[in-house]
Amino acid sequence: MSATPNPTLKGHKLLITNTQAYPTAFVEHLNKKFPDLEVAFQQLKSLGDSDFDKSIYEGVTALCSSVVFPTRDQAPKLQYIQLSSAGANHLHGNPLYEGTNISFCTANGVHPPQIAEWVIASWLYFQHNFPRYINLMQTQEWKAGYDSTIPVEDSVGLRMGILGYGAIGRQCARVAKAMGMDIIAYTMRERATAESRRDDSYCVPGTGDVDGVLPSEWYYGADKASINNFIAQDLDILVICLPLTPLTRNVIAAEQFEIMSKKKTFLSNIGRGPHVNSADLITALETGQIRGAAVDVTDPEPLPSDHPLWKAPNLLITPHVSGNSKHYYARVMAILEENLTRIAEGKPAINQIDRALSY
Repeated sequence: MSATPNPTLKGHKLLITNTQAYPTAFVEHLNKKFPDLEVAFQQLKSLGDSDFDKSIYEGVTALCSSVVFPTRDQAPKLQYIQLSSAGANHLHGNPLYEGTNISFCTANGVHPPQIAEWVIASWLYFQHNFPRYINLMQTQEWKAGYDSTIPVEDSVGLRMGILGYGAIGRQCARVAKAMGMDIIAYTMRERATAESRRDDSYCVPGTGDVDGVLPSEWYYGADKASINNFIAQDLDILVICLPLTPLTRNVIAAEQFEIMSKKKTFLSNIGRGPHVNSADLITALETGQIRGAAVDVTDPEPLPSDHPLWKAPNLLITPHVSGNSKHYYARVMAILEENLTRIAEGKPAINQIDRALSY
């Protein structure tokens, strides 16, 4: 994008493609803020729907989309793409992503409030024996009183390890810290200074850990030895918040579950299914290496009805829904507006993907 300020965004055309209805109020707001910005909208039947007149791409300089993109020939003026997803692994192999210098920006920061709630809810679901009480409701049994064979361990003083301390991990830390937990963070790159620990991505006001001050310890490294050392830090719960890259596939497998067995670490995966070896997860649950697990993503995904993961003990599976929120689309629009404002001011966009890192 140009570093020259353009307050009215003269010469720019924004195209929004989405399954939602026409965002009347948002477009009116943009027209007042950027009077020379042309805004077009294409409603999709599904996120992958590409059955529409491609002439709408003519003159487009900014695009807000999820998985439907033009060719370079269809949109020769395109400079900036705002994704409505936090992940970018679906872009690999796309010529527009790999063969141009177009700025691709993620929706990083849209998901933390709802996903952190999912992480904490599923953790408490097991810690407070809710599966047992749900079963008692089914049989209409009232078993009151304290049962020492079914202990309840509250979260105060327990340790949460967050593998990937981005926007989602930071909100998990904020909520867990409020519950009295100790937080330790892990990033692929060293964050030795206060400035390096700051989060420069979009953040819903009043959430997260923008300054990176909540972890009591911060680990880093891109090799298995470093990750294993992190997992060995007496974790009560390990939350996977990593992007999916060649380095992070099977980051949790038999070797890591063996390390986790010392504390019977609870596993929470809200990253991507291939971060965890499914067969090894089943073994870890069946042999009691870990106290339990909650996964919103699986490998394979969708999970076939006959897959043995469904029958693994002490496991909660949800079908990739932790990011759902009625506020999702409004937050994507907030990021889009922030980046349009930055373009108007001649500043770099936020949430830009580093193609060398794939996130």
